[in-house]
Amino acid sequence: MQIAQSISEGLARNVLAAEVNGQVWDASRPIEEDSNVKLLTWNDDAGKATFWHSSAHLMAEALEALYPGTKFGIGPAIETGFYYDVDFGDQEFSSDHFKQIEDKMLELAKAKEEFIRKPVSKADAIEYFTDKGDEYKLDLIKDLPDGSITFYSQGEFTDLCRGPHIPNTGFVKAIKLMNTAGAYWRGDETRKQLTRIYGVTFPKQNELTEYLRVIEEAKKRDHRKLGKELELFAFSEKVGMGLPLWLPKGTALRERLVNFLQRAQSKAGYEQVITPHIGHKNLYVTSGHYEKYGKDSFQPIKTPQEGEEFFLKPMNCPHHCEIYKTKPRSYKDLPVRYAEFGTVYRYEQSGELHGLTRVRGFTQDDAHLFCRPDQVKEEFMKVIDLVLYVFSALGFEDYTAQISLRDPENKSKYIGSDENWALAESAIMEAAAEKGLNTVVELGEAAFYGPKLDFMVKDALGRKWQLGTIQVDYNLPERFELEYTGSDNLKHRPVMIHRAPFGSLERFVAVLIEHCAGNFPLWLSPDQYIILPISEKFEDYAKNLSDELKNSDIRGLIDFRDEKIGRKIRDAEIKKIPYMLIVGEKEAAEGTISVRKHGTGDLGSLTIEDFKQQLIKETTV
Repeated sequence: MQIAQSISEGLARNVLAAEVNGQVWDASRPIEEDSNVKLLTWNDDAGKATFWHSSAHLMAEALEALYPGTKFGIGPAIETGFYYDVDFGDQEFSSDHFKQIEDKMLELAKAKEEFIRKPVSKADAIEYFTDKGDEYKLDLIKDLPDGSITFYSQGEFTDLCRGPHIPNTGFVKAIKLMNTAGAYWRGDETRKQLTRIYGVTFPKQNELTEYLRVIEEAKKRDHRKLGKELELFAFSEKVGMGLPLWLPKGTALRERLVNFLQRAQSKAGYEQVITPHIGHKNLYVTSGHYEKYGKDSFQPIKTPQEGEEFFLKPMNCPHHCEIYKTKPRSYKDLPVRYAEFGTVYRYEQSGELHGLTRVRGFTQDDAHLFCRPDQVKEEFMKVIDLVLYVFSALGFEDYTAQISLRDPENKSKYIGSDENWALAESAIMEAAAEKGLNTVVELGEAAFYGPKLDFMVKDALGRKWQLGTIQVDYNLPERFELEYTGSDNLKHRPVMIHRAPFGSLERFVAVLIEHCAGNFPLWLSPDQYIILPISEKFEDYAKNLSDELKNSDIRGLIDFRDEKIGRKIRDAEIKKIPYMLIVGEKEAAEGTISVRKHGTGDLGSLTIEDFKQQLIKETTV
């Protein structure tokens, strides 16, 4: 804090914590040796996390004041605020009490209570929480080594905590408790279920107001809600959790995405391949996937042959390695680019499943490129171009390229030599720099077999999604003993590039639905028009119009219902159909259509030819 004050009082008023030699500390904690220091504010992720963790303590203080005898589990910061697991004993509690707790938190916040850090011995910590009667804190303390334990206090509340915390509670100006859930202590179903209270806080009231507005908008855009309303996909318990059923309109949308990318891939020199939905266990043992992910896969499929096991395909890359090996390769043959819309299966815990964003069966727009080492950077840059083309066509304009490297402190998580990792990491960083991408570097986020470039896209609500990934891999070619004959007539290893611009079709469609609120680009929309006859007298005219449009590859339908035209227009708006073509006596006599555009309104009268030309122009990707 003294460093911040030496720079400016304005900065000091906004400092929440500090990063000292890579660790987040309280701003009040003394620095006793030469250190690298970064001051953290609300604009830093670590600053927000500190703010929200301190808010969890503030909520606990309020709960202890309002519900004496309450016991506390853990209260961490999370991506969207914080929670605390609480044991109320015999006391009644529900979300109806949120307002009372929020008011108490604001009262305590206004007191500007300082967060005070105090190292304590294990014996003193045990004595304190034994006297308090909090068995949850005692359970946590027994696993902590003596000399590593700290308490934090603010006002009348003291908690077991390693910190860090903001300087005082006065930074918290806006509070909203969001919801409650049950949570077994330490995730163990045999132990007591606690009440988990979720909340969020902000340093300004207008930030909370905007946050709540975005949440309400997100509810309207929820892909599960819109997917049902627009008849895109469904789930069935009989089919199985996490296994989506694509309905006709959703299938049409999905196939257009596939065709769009296949055309782009064909121009870029990719060849389509198809691999089975299952693979022999030895395939994934060779690739290393079995060792890393075997426990998270579906159980093996046993055959009548004793000892023979297959797995539902968890990834496509080992299959593509085997395709590469089907014939000898020369340096002149490379690069070889194989693409597949391959469906893979991974066992996700039922509690982690979420619409299309977290499923057990999904289709990757997978491709694997096999190239010479001198071709890696050029091929990587071409893949970047393809990813950016996809984003541009679908309206994703705000993105950051995350360079995901291995954790230098924990190399045991990865396979392959240091030399190959260094080559792969430098190729990614050079390609990203030459393309002028806005990048961030994240240590420890690499795949186990190689570094990668992940595209983090912001949607219309400012939420971040990981869409599109490119990975450089020197390791699978070694494990599968892939070779090519070089110009020196000797055998060499190719380098493998993994890439998936969509990531998975399921997740991509989910993000796209929420990004555009179901108002898809016209070229992608399942129905581009709906013809609304004013009465049954004009149905023949409507059918002739529809036939003419379909002959020009323009998709749509006719609303034959015996309803008033106002009702038909309202229903078409709800279904987010881009164009409504209203036909009655005047239109039939003149051979025209009265056009309305979804979300825009009346566009006036057009000839069918003018309308066709307008749509053709609008759907050119």
